[in-house]
Amino acid sequence: MGEETQTSGKLTRKDFVTSQEVRWCPGCGDYAILAFMQRVLPELGIAREKMVFVSGIGCSSRFPYYVNTYGLHTIHGRAPAIATGIKSTNPDLQVWVVTGDGDGLSIGGNHLIHTLRRNVDLKILLFNNKIYGLTKGQYSPTSEAGKKTKSSPDGSIDYPLNPLSLALGAEASFVARSVDSNPKHLSEILLHAAKHKGSAFVEIFQNCMVFNDNAFTAVTDKETREDTSLFLEHGKPLIFGKNKDKAIRLNGLNPEIFTLKSEEDKKQALIHNAKDPNPAYPFLLSRFESLGLPVPLGVFRSIHKPTYDQLLSNQSKEAQKKKADLNSLLRGNASWSI
Repeated sequence: MGEETQTSGKLTRKDFVTSQEVRWCPGCGDYAILAFMQRVLPELGIAREKMVFVSGIGCSSRFPYYVNTYGLHTIHGRAPAIATGIKSTNPDLQVWVVTGDGDGLSIGGNHLIHTLRRNVDLKILLFNNKIYGLTKGQYSPTSEAGKKTKSSPDGSIDYPLNPLSLALGAEASFVARSVDSNPKHLSEILLHAAKHKGSAFVEIFQNCMVFNDNAFTAVTDKETREDTSLFLEHGKPLIFGKNKDKAIRLNGLNPEIFTLKSEEDKKQALIHNAKDPNPAYPFLLSRFESLGLPVPLGVFRSIHKPTYDQLLSNQSKEAQKKKADLNSLLRGNASWSI
């Protein structure tokens, strides 16, 4: 754990701040995410010794140094696997995984997929800046096709990976997206993720001003963001725009934008349903940007299903009830002669 602090009563943001010097580039979006996280944690009512932050390798992975809880800075891409072990053996802990688009989706992609499909009760934050920042600006799994970097001077010929589509394809029980420059929205999403029972996957658009500045202007530019982003609210129609006069409807299986000319027109709009057990609808939402539609922000999916750690604990308890005869096991004939 980090430093001990003298506290009485309710925890505050200061209780989650360490004395470590925060070493990110000036202006990095990670500063904002850290600040919002330190504000949200006291609201959970969980003791600091009951929290663990686990990270892999990358700029985002310095996170555990700066949060005054237990934490592990582990190895490249393996944070979900290590966090699974922590949660499985200590189910009373709240375990957070902090990763990036390189760490989590490249070398760590397989670990991430299986953590999500198992529904391990982890809170997974994926900082997406569409670049390898720590190693000085190579293209990452989420970089757009044609991206010119030090490792792709003629432009990347890779097709980018969509983190939310991947998470939904793995049947994650909670999937959300926010952006580092929106304090209110990001704080709300972090709070939702923290309270979810099961794998909570949150993609956070995070600006790397040194190697990939302005990668998310569609949702950050004050002049255009209201027309290019779509805030999701469960049970409410998909409406956006500066004047709230644009909406999304289905034309067959294809989503399309239409203009609201009257209150009656709102009945055509898709109603956001984050509780739908069928992942087809949130998967469609995750493809909006590639279809030239506004970028959805908010909770895409939030459903309940048994967690891996809960099922493992139940299975272990049942196994312990069976009286195993060690002598019979050691002297049994379950062997093969070659």
